[in-house]
Amino acid sequence: MPCVRVPRKDGEATRARLAERDLIDDGHEIDVVEDAIFIPVVDPAAVPEEYAVVEHDAPVREGQTMPADVLGFEPSYERLGEVVIVDEDDLDRAREIADAIMASDLPVETVANRASKVKGEQRVREWDVLAGDGTEAVHREYGCEFALDLAEVYFSPRLATERHRVVEQVEPDERAFDMFAGVGPFVVPMAKRGATCVGCDVNPDAIEYLRENARHNDVAERITAIEGDVRDTVPEYTDWADRIVMNLPHSADEFLETAVALASDEAVIHYYDIAHEDDPFGPGERAIREAAGEEYDVTVETRHTVRSYAPHELNVVLDVRITR
Repeated sequence: MPCVRVPRKDGEATRARLAERDLIDDGHEIDVVEDAIFIPVVDPAAVPEEYAVVEHDAPVREGQTMPADVLGFEPSYERLGEVVIVDEDDLDRAREIADAIMASDLPVETVANRASKVKGEQRVREWDVLAGDGTEAVHREYGCEFALDLAEVYFSPRLATERHRVVEQVEPDERAFDMFAGVGPFVVPMAKRGATCVGCDVNPDAIEYLRENARHNDVAERITAIEGDVRDTVPEYTDWADRIVMNLPHSADEFLETAVALASDEAVIHYYDIAHEDDPFGPGERAIREAAGEEYDVTVETRHTVRSYAPHELNVVLDVRITR
């Protein structure tokens, strides 16, 4: 299984850093072989680049009861802090999985099943709480902590690696604008890198959590949180942004004129889209070029598939540099 390999002298510091990011696989033991320590991890793609990830036969933790041990099969679930998310159409099966998760040794307080698709302008969904109480969670991601309520805001832990990919591009003196900021998973780590950030969202609960998360992560002085339609912010922030995040895949094209108005003389736009697999990047690129018009030169720096979204549909991102 994937493990981070470090010298024994660096073992505890590395373990603490990986634990802070919820990356350690609790079902396997940390192994010591001669002068090296092997720390099992759940998501090798999310491990900081300075660490070496190798394959190693890490021992299964004895006495550790996992949901699969109770069920007799491996269930699909996501962890968001001490909340576990399942996605089952069959409510009886969902309850069976929830009972097994609560009976396991996972550090879990709540199990919730997705009860609807994301809907409405505020991008929230309904939940069936199968075990525990409430839908509030604290999610840890690459050294940041995000408080949120699943029933009141949109948040996907699956996008952690993609968010980190974007954040790693940020320079300390940048001005970054997240047009659909949610609880701050882009702007908070950007601010921790030294950027001056603006996060806008129509969801008042998301903005309150964004402000709380900015304070909790000690970056409140570098983040301005704005509740409302991002199109109404243009007069105050025209020509302001060096970097713009547009993570509203189903309708980001409707906001491209606003993004161009926010852009400074040179800016990078991270444009997220849902597109057919036959032409995943073409529609977004054409829309960006049309919005930029003759005022900007457009250079596509990255065409990246984030994940599969539905049969024959992909969630993709374009990193586009526009230069006046």
